[in-house]
Amino acid sequence: MDDINTIGAGVLTVLLAALVATAPVAGAETVKDTAVHQATSEDPYLWLEDVHGERPLAWVKAQNARTEAVLQSDPDYAGDYQSVLKVLDATDRIPYGELDHDSVFNFWQDAQHPKGVWRRTSIDDYARAAPAWQTLIDLDRLAAQEKENWVWKGAQCRPDLKRCLVSLSRGGGDAVVVREYDLASGSFPADGFRLEEAKSSISWLDDDRVLVGTDTGPGSMTTSGYPRLVRLWKRGEPLAAARTIFEGQVSDVACNGVVLLGPGMRHALVQRAVDFFTSEYHSIADDGTTQRLPLPGGADLKGALGPDLIFTLRDEWTPQGGRALPKGSLIAWRAGSGAKLLLAPPQGSAIDGVSVGRDAVFVSVYHDVTGSVHVLRPTADGSWSDTRLALPEGGSTQIVSSNAWGPQAYYRFESFTAPTTLYADAGDSHPVAIKSLPARFDASALATQQYFAISRDGTRVPYFVTRARALSAPAPTVLYGYGGFEVSLTPSYSANFGMLWLTRGGVYVVANIRGGGEYGPAWHQAALLQNRQRAYDDFQAVAQDLVKRGITSAAQLGIMGGSNGGLLVSATMVERPELFGAVVCQVPLIDMIRYTHIGAGASWAAEYGDPDKPADRAWITQYSPYQNVRAGRHYPPVLFVTATSDDRVTPVHARKMAARMLQQGHEVLFFENTDGGHAAAADHRQAAQMWALSFVYLKQKLGLGAAQQAVRR
Repeated sequence: MDDINTIGAGVLTVLLAALVATAPVAGAETVKDTAVHQATSEDPYLWLEDVHGERPLAWVKAQNARTEAVLQSDPDYAGDYQSVLKVLDATDRIPYGELDHDSVFNFWQDAQHPKGVWRRTSIDDYARAAPAWQTLIDLDRLAAQEKENWVWKGAQCRPDLKRCLVSLSRGGGDAVVVREYDLASGSFPADGFRLEEAKSSISWLDDDRVLVGTDTGPGSMTTSGYPRLVRLWKRGEPLAAARTIFEGQVSDVACNGVVLLGPGMRHALVQRAVDFFTSEYHSIADDGTTQRLPLPGGADLKGALGPDLIFTLRDEWTPQGGRALPKGSLIAWRAGSGAKLLLAPPQGSAIDGVSVGRDAVFVSVYHDVTGSVHVLRPTADGSWSDTRLALPEGGSTQIVSSNAWGPQAYYRFESFTAPTTLYADAGDSHPVAIKSLPARFDASALATQQYFAISRDGTRVPYFVTRARALSAPAPTVLYGYGGFEVSLTPSYSANFGMLWLTRGGVYVVANIRGGGEYGPAWHQAALLQNRQRAYDDFQAVAQDLVKRGITSAAQLGIMGGSNGGLLVSATMVERPELFGAVVCQVPLIDMIRYTHIGAGASWAAEYGDPDKPADRAWITQYSPYQNVRAGRHYPPVLFVTATSDDRVTPVHARKMAARMLQQGHEVLFFENTDGGHAAAADHRQAAQMWALSFVYLKQKLGLGAAQQAVRR
């Protein structure tokens, strides 16, 4: 999922700081301690929360061996693994690039570079079939030289493109080491900025100053594990001497410095994330003082074009002395002038993505979960033009990158059966296809249809079905869902599902349930907090509709989801086990009574509620899978997939649920990768293993072989 954010460490001193901060917190903390004690005392699998402990890892090793023995011995496993790995390592993949001045930067992994290379080429050269790439960092070589298990986490460069801040993770977790890199010498200079491993935030302010937030000891981080303090750090001075220019609350999610740069433009801000969906923005003056901007908490910063800051709105907002701006709209805000409405999606539509370039704002707009791209430009009279681009219809349109220093932008189009095509826009709003992904499977016999299921409260819930046109009888089906954090599941080209499922007679279904962003903030907010059950009702309604239409049967219906989607499929499995034949649950949340004390869980209380508050605990307890799974009840077989190095959700949830279900006598397999963080795979080989295990499991449990023979007949 482009899903749940990040994680960190909470320590006793941070909690004590919260107690001192405000009197009301003390009472809440007492309830919290009582609730945690109760959950702990009743939990026989608490020992599995010791992520790197000797006993838990021995349990993981034994479970992995059992799972590999069952699934890797399947006749299809080796071929499936090689098929996925071949696609992942293929050199004819599209090398998606990030525009920066006259360059395109790309991070690339293949068989020769399993950890990957960071490289760049010119914009003109990038448009060619075989660009002449300049390697900047060979991560495999660096990892070998430094004897570190480095995983790439990105880089940000100064406007002069001479030096960049490179983020590297040990094993793929969210905690990173940040090191300044000199592009000309290809080295990490001795005078460069460096941050030790932590959940850090760092942004260039100018050539020799950065805004930084990182773990510097007690009181420096929030209870969610992110920076609480924003410092102005000058080259050559110790980090401890850096001036603190902003302090958030310990109860905040995070405080980060944000710098938006462009020709003749610099906006330096602090974003204080009060919770996952509520932020304050504070401008930073030249002397380092800050002033809060008069914006609503639901404003979400997307970038800056000249003097205008660009935001989307999660809630309706009426600026002082102005007209109401609708929920889900795109606005421009300028100091001294206020807010201006740029785009308000009509009924049934939503803004899915925004990217701000030097000359325009690029907006991906979806109607009934199929996309288009609009280009908005300021005009001489103070208004904004709106041009809808001539891109293919009936699938997903996404903005890959826009250039803050030039007119260019890249877009992509794909569908469930159409491979991705990359389009380049030179700044004239006439996109030209420059790269296309070769077909990874034969889709000529496949078709996609959109249906609507009716949820328990009467809401129409869209979903996509992709299958062979020749299928007329119920067939093995995988239903995929997410339903959280305003994340939309839009049509996408999946080589894995195509090769290992669809062309073998299976059916692939994607459900666009509430909690996601498919219809804007209101669609997300409909399943927040005490209304979480609506997401599960929607998913179950889709499952029932699939059976009613004769697309599949309950015994042939498998469900799959990761992260928040892992919570979705585990909760649905526990609530309505009779609807499903198998479950693949990936890097999930499951123990929702203790989730705020595991990984980055505290940062997601605005999504789920706080189980340490009695009122919230009451509704969370009703659906929390870990508390509701029972012995003596028949559940569909389930495969849990997770990763030791996931420091966001952590492997704790999957471990405990698997252990509890095994003790209760249910059919469970468990697989935990050691690397990869929340993605559960740090390189292509690990990803191939994870997907091959998953599809072999679904084939075994849902009877895909028989369906394949039916299609052939």
